[in-house]
Amino acid sequence: MTASFAGSAQRGERWPAGVDAGFVAALGAAQTIAFVHTAFWPAQMLAVALLAWRVGLASPGRAAVLGYMFGTAWLCAGTWWLFVSMHRYGGLPAWLTALAVFALSSFLSLYLAMAMAAVARWRSRSPLAGAAFFAAAWLLAELARGVIFTGFPWVASGYAQVDSPLGGYASWIGVYGIGAVAAGVAAAFGFSRLGTLGGWLAPSAALVAAVGLGAVVGRVDFTKPTTTLSVTLLQGNVAQEEKFESRFVPEALAQTGTQLAAARGDLVVGPETVIPVLPSQLDTDWWEGVLARFRQPGRAAIVGLPLGTDDLGYTNSAAGISAATATLPGGFYRYDKHHLVPFGEFIPRGFRWFTELMNIPLGDFNRGPMTAPSFVVKGERVAPNICYEDLFGEELAARFVPEASAPTILANISNIGWFGETSAVAQHLEISRMRTLELQRPMIRATNTGATAVVDHRGVVTASLAPFTRGALEATVEGRSGLTPFAAWAGRFGLWPLFLAAAAVLLVAVVSRRRP
Repeated sequence: MTASFAGSAQRGERWPAGVDAGFVAALGAAQTIAFVHTAFWPAQMLAVALLAWRVGLASPGRAAVLGYMFGTAWLCAGTWWLFVSMHRYGGLPAWLTALAVFALSSFLSLYLAMAMAAVARWRSRSPLAGAAFFAAAWLLAELARGVIFTGFPWVASGYAQVDSPLGGYASWIGVYGIGAVAAGVAAAFGFSRLGTLGGWLAPSAALVAAVGLGAVVGRVDFTKPTTTLSVTLLQGNVAQEEKFESRFVPEALAQTGTQLAAARGDLVVGPETVIPVLPSQLDTDWWEGVLARFRQPGRAAIVGLPLGTDDLGYTNSAAGISAATATLPGGFYRYDKHHLVPFGEFIPRGFRWFTELMNIPLGDFNRGPMTAPSFVVKGERVAPNICYEDLFGEELAARFVPEASAPTILANISNIGWFGETSAVAQHLEISRMRTLELQRPMIRATNTGATAVVDHRGVVTASLAPFTRGALEATVEGRSGLTPFAAWAGRFGLWPLFLAAAAVLLVAVVSRRRP
């Protein structure tokens, strides 16, 4: 067996199983710093390299345990803020909430456990060929986590690379492809004999090639500017425990009304559920005043609110208001959230007992269409997405087919107030930045507690508000037209090209290993 990092397979297996598992668990947790502080992107690759080293010295069974421990620690450390929503706002006992976060992380880590077992069983003993196998197995594990059971791709490994040269691959192969490239380069070091100068040559060449090519292809501009809009993005900073309480709703609506009345610009955007009740439950004069204000020529607004009836069901929605929407049903453009949050916006089969333990005013919402039309403002096609939806770049890409109706600006409205003053806010901003790189479209973000910001088509935050404050961000945003390669293939085929490419690499490697 090929030696790697610091010894032979025999010496590596002498590590006690508990030490091995604890070591990789610490790596999985430590790497999550790069998902908030993206300048630490080398740390994420180093953690994966060390995981590959240990997996390369392990039996398939032991490798599965290592993958499971790494993944569980990764997800627990990266999404611990789920505890806040379920315990502080949902009222679950602390012990049950902690168990729920661990159970989710543990279940989702089974994909990585299977991937690492396959690496230990079938990878080539050549460091670079073995690294390619590792990258393909890693990619399949991340795709499975991002798709199966509606998917939970938060802290997918590629997000740690949004500010690295590898981020240049975003417009070509998306966040999952970036994660696979980073994992492959890391594994090249993990599988190489680094005790000699020659052992450093192949992985170092792979690193230089990957970084250099990423820096070059990242400069390719597939889009061109259209026009510029002036925007005002509202951040209410409404306390989550008050947001849906009937005795606090009048005060929240008064605050929203004041912000809307003072807002200037071509487009005003309010966060998810900035209006926390149905239009039918609003004071008629208040609602008609909002509609009249933004039906004036040159004015437009997008506001988040629930819509629906008992008979037809309810949706988590955005209403677009402008002079052109006066004749539409309800008098506004309507976007209904398509990708719903499990347990928050829909109840998975068999888990109603769990959601009934929580005191969260959300439940079973209806899904909107994935390829909803855009809201047109001064000729710009503004495509709303609500909160969690911007994790799914392949679903946003579906709106780019056909190109003639593709969005020119993306607009995310969110309420991360469910998770308190935690790293979820910074992580969500990095997710939005990755979408701008994949699709080369600017993203405007209006949120309840942060991060309210304007991100240009190169992933650069050009304007922002301090999180956890009340305010209105006035800025400009330049629309873009044209398709990136990622938008072209993901818009038509979803993530299937990546699935098939990874499966082909694994199949070739397995067949080659079985030949006499």
